[in-house]
Amino acid sequence: MKKSIVLIVSIILAFSFQSCNENMPVIPCLTCDDGGGPPIPPEARKVVIEEFTGVRCVNCPQGSAEIENLLAVYGEQLIAISLHAGFFSNPYPSQEDFRTEEGTQILDFLGQPLGFPTAVVNRKQFDGEDDLQLGQASWGGYIAQELNTESKFVLDIENDFNSDNFTLDVKVLLTPIEDFTGDVKLTLLITESGIISRQLTPDGDNLDYEHKHMLRKIVTPFDGEAINELLSANQTVEKNYSVDIPLTWNPAKLSIIAFVQDAGATKEIFQADESKIEQ
Repeated sequence: MKKSIVLIVSIILAFSFQSCNENMPVIPCLTCDDGGGPPIPPEARKVVIEEFTGVRCVNCPQGSAEIENLLAVYGEQLIAISLHAGFFSNPYPSQEDFRTEEGTQILDFLGQPLGFPTAVVNRKQFDGEDDLQLGQASWGGYIAQELNTESKFVLDIENDFNSDNFTLDVKVLLTPIEDFTGDVKLTLLITESGIISRQLTPDGDNLDYEHKHMLRKIVTPFDGEAINELLSANQTVEKNYSVDIPLTWNPAKLSIIAFVQDAGATKEIFQADESKIEQ
Protein backbone atom coordinates (compact mmCIF):
# COMPACT_ATOMS: atom_id res chain seq x y z
CA MET A 1 0.00 0.00 0.00
CA LYS A 2 2.79 2.43 0.92
CA LYS A 3 4.58 1.65 -2.36
CA SER A 4 1.42 2.44 -4.30
CA ILE A 5 1.03 5.79 -2.54
CA VAL A 6 4.69 6.66 -3.19
CA LEU A 7 4.29 5.72 -6.85
CA ILE A 8 1.18 7.89 -7.26
CA VAL A 9 2.84 10.90 -5.57
CA SER A 10 5.92 10.51 -7.78
CA ILE A 11 3.82 10.50 -10.92
CA ILE A 12 1.94 13.63 -9.81
CA LEU A 13 5.18 15.49 -8.99
CA ALA A 14 6.76 14.49 -12.29
CA PHE A 15 3.72 15.74 -14.18
CA SER A 16 3.76 19.01 -12.21
CA PHE A 17 7.42 19.71 -12.98
CA GLN A 18 6.84 18.92 -16.65
CA SER A 19 3.86 21.29 -16.74
CA CYS A 20 5.87 24.08 -15.12
CA ASN A 21 8.66 23.68 -17.64
CA GLU A 22 6.27 23.77 -20.56
CA ASN A 23 4.57 26.96 -19.36
CA MET A 24 7.65 29.02 -18.51
CA PRO A 25 7.25 32.40 -20.26
CA VAL A 26 9.69 33.08 -23.08
CA ILE A 27 10.57 36.68 -23.85
CA PRO A 28 11.52 37.03 -27.52
CA CYS A 29 14.64 38.90 -28.53
CA LEU A 30 13.20 41.95 -30.26
CA THR A 31 16.50 43.47 -31.35
CA CYS A 32 18.83 40.54 -31.99
CA ASP A 33 20.91 40.66 -35.16
CA ASP A 34 23.28 37.84 -34.16
CA GLY A 35 21.13 34.95 -35.30
CA GLY A 36 18.74 35.21 -32.35
CA GLY A 37 16.12 37.04 -34.38
CA PRO A 38 15.64 39.48 -37.24
CA PRO A 39 17.07 43.01 -36.93
CA ILE A 40 14.68 45.88 -36.38
CA PRO A 41 13.58 47.37 -39.73
CA PRO A 42 14.08 51.14 -40.13
CA GLU A 43 10.34 51.84 -39.93
CA ALA A 44 9.86 49.82 -36.73
CA ARG A 45 8.08 51.73 -33.98
CA LYS A 46 10.28 53.04 -31.18
CA VAL A 47 8.99 54.41 -27.90
CA VAL A 48 10.43 57.11 -25.62
CA ILE A 49 10.10 56.94 -21.85
CA GLU A 50 11.06 60.12 -19.98
CA GLU A 51 11.69 59.48 -16.29
CA PHE A 52 11.74 62.38 -13.84
CA THR A 53 14.14 61.79 -10.99
CA GLY A 54 16.50 63.41 -8.49
CA VAL A 55 19.39 62.53 -6.21
CA ARG A 56 17.23 63.18 -3.12
CA CYS A 57 14.30 61.07 -4.36
CA VAL A 58 14.27 57.95 -2.19
CA ASN A 59 11.80 56.05 -4.39
CA CYS A 60 13.31 56.99 -7.75
CA PRO A 61 15.91 54.17 -7.86
CA GLN A 62 13.00 51.73 -7.89
CA GLY A 63 11.66 53.38 -11.03
CA SER A 64 15.11 53.46 -12.63
CA ALA A 65 15.48 49.73 -11.99
CA GLU A 66 12.12 49.09 -13.67
CA ILE A 67 13.27 51.02 -16.73
CA GLU A 68 16.32 48.74 -16.95
CA ASN A 69 13.98 45.74 -16.80
CA LEU A 70 11.89 47.17 -19.63
CA LEU A 71 15.00 47.90 -21.70
CA ALA A 72 16.04 44.28 -21.25
CA VAL A 73 12.72 43.21 -22.76
CA TYR A 74 12.33 45.74 -25.58
CA GLY A 75 15.95 46.56 -26.40
CA GLU A 76 16.46 49.18 -29.09
CA GLN A 77 12.73 49.72 -29.47
CA LEU A 78 12.65 51.52 -26.10
CA ILE A 79 14.59 54.76 -25.58
CA ALA A 80 15.07 56.01 -22.01
CA ILE A 81 15.74 59.55 -20.84
CA SER A 82 16.21 60.44 -17.16
CA LEU A 83 15.66 64.09 -16.28
CA HIS A 84 16.88 65.52 -12.99
CA ALA A 85 14.28 68.18 -12.33
CA GLY A 86 12.01 69.28 -9.52
CA PHE A 87 12.49 69.67 -5.77
CA PHE A 88 14.08 66.20 -5.31
CA SER A 89 16.90 67.05 -7.72
CA ASN A 90 18.81 69.61 -5.65
CA PRO A 91 22.41 68.36 -5.44
CA TYR A 92 24.14 67.45 -2.21
CA PRO A 93 27.08 69.62 -1.07
CA SER A 94 30.10 69.15 -3.36
CA GLN A 95 28.03 67.00 -5.74
CA GLU A 96 27.76 67.82 -9.43
CA ASP A 97 24.47 69.49 -10.28
CA PHE A 98 22.68 67.18 -12.71
CA ARG A 99 19.83 69.61 -13.30
CA THR A 100 19.55 71.38 -16.64
CA GLU A 101 17.52 74.40 -17.62
CA GLU A 102 15.93 72.37 -20.42
CA GLY A 103 15.01 69.57 -18.02
CA THR A 104 13.12 72.01 -15.82
CA GLN A 105 11.39 73.44 -18.89
CA ILE A 106 10.32 69.96 -20.00
CA LEU A 107 8.93 69.18 -16.55
CA ASP A 108 6.80 72.32 -16.73
CA PHE A 109 5.90 71.52 -20.35
CA LEU A 110 4.74 67.96 -19.61
CA GLY A 111 3.24 68.66 -16.18
CA GLN A 112 4.22 68.10 -12.57
CA PRO A 113 3.78 64.55 -11.20
CA LEU A 114 1.67 63.67 -8.18
CA GLY A 115 4.27 61.19 -6.88
CA PHE A 116 7.41 59.24 -7.65
CA PRO A 117 8.51 57.08 -9.46
CA THR A 118 6.98 58.84 -12.45
CA ALA A 119 7.52 58.87 -16.21
CA VAL A 120 5.92 59.97 -19.46
CA VAL A 121 5.56 57.47 -22.32
CA ASN A 122 5.73 59.01 -25.82
CA ARG A 123 4.37 62.25 -24.32
CA LYS A 124 0.92 60.78 -24.81
CA GLN A 125 -2.14 61.06 -22.58
CA PHE A 126 -3.65 57.60 -22.59
CA ASP A 127 -7.32 56.82 -22.23
CA GLY A 128 -8.35 56.84 -18.58
CA GLU A 129 -5.35 58.91 -17.46
CA ASP A 130 -5.71 62.44 -16.09
CA ASP A 131 -2.40 63.70 -17.47
CA LEU A 132 0.86 62.65 -19.13
CA GLN A 133 2.67 61.59 -15.94
CA LEU A 134 2.33 57.87 -15.22
CA GLY A 135 3.02 55.72 -12.17
CA GLN A 136 5.49 52.87 -12.46
CA ALA A 137 2.86 50.11 -12.56
CA SER A 138 1.49 51.33 -15.90
CA TRP A 139 4.73 51.91 -17.83
CA GLY A 140 5.10 48.44 -19.30
CA GLY A 141 1.51 48.20 -20.52
CA TYR A 142 1.54 51.56 -22.29
CA ILE A 143 4.94 50.89 -23.85
CA ALA A 144 3.63 47.61 -25.28
CA GLN A 145 0.52 49.42 -26.51
CA GLU A 146 2.56 52.06 -28.31
CA LEU A 147 4.86 49.47 -29.90
CA ASN A 148 1.78 47.90 -31.47
CA THR A 149 0.97 51.11 -33.38
CA GLU A 150 2.32 51.84 -36.84
CA SER A 151 5.08 54.38 -37.28
CA LYS A 152 4.39 57.51 -39.31
CA PHE A 153 8.06 58.26 -39.96
CA VAL A 154 11.46 56.70 -40.46
CA LEU A 155 14.06 58.49 -38.33
CA ASP A 156 17.80 57.94 -38.57
CA ILE A 157 20.78 59.56 -36.81
CA GLU A 158 24.31 59.80 -38.18
CA ASN A 159 27.10 61.29 -36.09
CA ASP A 160 30.77 62.18 -36.35
CA PHE A 161 32.74 62.81 -33.15
CA ASN A 162 36.10 64.61 -33.22
CA SER A 163 38.09 63.41 -30.22
CA ASP A 164 40.75 66.09 -30.75
CA ASN A 165 38.51 69.04 -30.06
CA PHE A 166 35.46 67.26 -28.57
CA THR A 167 33.03 68.44 -31.22
CA LEU A 168 30.11 66.36 -32.42
CA ASP A 169 28.41 66.71 -35.79
CA VAL A 170 24.97 65.14 -36.05
CA LYS A 171 22.79 64.51 -39.08
CA VAL A 172 19.13 63.61 -38.56
CA LEU A 173 17.20 62.12 -41.48
CA LEU A 174 13.41 62.30 -41.26
CA THR A 175 11.34 60.43 -43.84
CA PRO A 176 7.51 60.28 -43.79
CA ILE A 177 6.12 56.85 -44.63
CA GLU A 178 3.02 58.53 -46.08
CA ASP A 179 2.16 62.15 -46.90
CA PHE A 180 1.87 64.01 -43.60
CA THR A 181 0.06 67.33 -43.31
CA GLY A 182 0.19 68.05 -39.57
CA ASP A 183 2.59 70.33 -37.72
CA VAL A 184 5.60 68.54 -36.25
CA LYS A 185 8.74 69.41 -34.35
CA LEU A 186 12.08 67.65 -34.09
CA THR A 187 13.95 67.34 -30.77
CA LEU A 188 17.63 66.40 -30.54
CA LEU A 189 19.26 65.73 -27.17
CA ILE A 190 22.21 64.01 -25.52
CA THR A 191 22.19 61.66 -22.53
CA GLU A 192 25.01 60.09 -20.53
CA SER A 193 25.15 56.82 -18.58
CA GLY A 194 27.69 55.35 -16.20
CA ILE A 195 27.79 58.40 -13.91
CA ILE A 196 28.79 57.34 -10.40
CA SER A 197 27.48 59.75 -7.78
CA ARG A 198 25.47 60.02 -4.60
CA GLN A 199 21.81 58.96 -4.54
CA LEU A 200 19.30 58.61 -1.74
CA THR A 201 17.84 55.08 -1.69
CA PRO A 202 15.51 53.16 0.65
CA ASP A 203 18.68 51.74 2.23
CA GLY A 204 20.18 55.17 2.82
CA ASP A 205 22.74 57.26 0.94
CA ASN A 206 24.53 55.36 -1.81
CA LEU A 207 27.74 57.17 -2.72
CA ASP A 208 28.48 54.76 -5.59
CA TYR A 209 25.10 54.82 -7.34
CA GLU A 210 25.19 54.53 -11.13
CA HIS A 211 23.04 57.13 -12.88
CA LYS A 212 21.94 56.13 -16.38
CA HIS A 213 20.33 57.83 -19.38
CA MET A 214 20.83 61.23 -17.74
CA LEU A 215 19.80 64.22 -19.82
CA ARG A 216 22.90 66.31 -20.45
CA LYS A 217 21.85 68.72 -23.17
CA ILE A 218 19.01 69.49 -25.54
CA VAL A 219 20.48 70.71 -28.82
CA THR A 220 17.25 72.04 -30.30
CA PRO A 221 14.80 74.24 -28.39
CA PHE A 222 13.50 72.27 -25.40
CA ASP A 223 10.10 71.77 -27.07
CA GLY A 224 11.58 70.97 -30.48
CA GLU A 225 12.50 72.66 -33.73
CA ALA A 226 9.64 73.25 -36.16
CA ILE A 227 9.84 71.25 -39.39
CA ASN A 228 8.68 73.61 -42.11
CA GLU A 229 9.54 71.43 -45.10
CA LEU A 230 6.83 69.61 -47.03
CA LEU A 231 6.46 66.13 -45.55
CA SER A 232 5.81 63.95 -48.59
CA ALA A 233 5.94 60.17 -48.60
CA ASN A 234 9.47 58.77 -48.93
CA GLN A 235 10.99 62.26 -49.26
CA THR A 236 13.76 62.71 -46.68
CA VAL A 237 14.22 65.91 -44.70
CA GLU A 238 17.79 66.41 -43.47
CA LYS A 239 18.77 68.42 -40.39
CA ASN A 240 22.38 69.06 -39.32
CA TYR A 241 23.74 70.11 -35.93
CA SER A 242 27.14 70.75 -34.36
CA VAL A 243 27.67 70.38 -30.62
CA ASP A 244 30.62 71.11 -28.32
CA ILE A 245 31.01 68.25 -25.85
CA PRO A 246 32.34 69.19 -22.38
CA LEU A 247 35.59 67.46 -21.45
CA THR A 248 33.95 66.15 -18.26
CA TRP A 249 31.54 63.99 -20.25
CA ASN A 250 32.53 60.47 -21.27
CA PRO A 251 32.00 60.12 -25.04
CA ALA A 252 31.84 56.32 -24.74
CA LYS A 253 28.76 56.65 -22.52
CA LEU A 254 26.88 59.27 -24.52
CA SER A 255 23.72 58.66 -26.53
CA ILE A 256 22.25 60.94 -29.16
CA ILE A 257 18.46 60.83 -29.23
CA ALA A 258 16.10 62.38 -31.75
CA PHE A 259 12.35 62.28 -31.90
CA VAL A 260 9.61 63.86 -33.98
CA GLN A 261 6.47 64.97 -32.18
CA ASP A 262 3.07 66.49 -32.77
CA ALA A 263 3.19 70.27 -32.64
CA GLY A 264 -0.56 70.63 -32.88
CA ALA A 265 -3.25 69.52 -30.47
CA THR A 266 -1.04 67.06 -28.56
CA LYS A 267 2.62 66.58 -27.61
CA GLU A 268 2.67 62.97 -28.81
CA ILE A 269 5.96 61.52 -30.08
CA PHE A 270 5.49 59.85 -33.49
CA GLN A 271 8.91 58.24 -33.85
CA ALA A 272 12.36 58.29 -32.27
CA ASP A 273 15.89 57.04 -32.77
CA GLU A 274 19.00 56.64 -30.62
CA SER A 275 22.64 56.47 -31.64
CA LYS A 276 25.88 55.97 -29.75
CA ILE A 277 28.85 58.19 -30.49
CA GLU A 278 31.09 56.68 -33.15
CA GLN A 279 34.72 56.74 -32.05
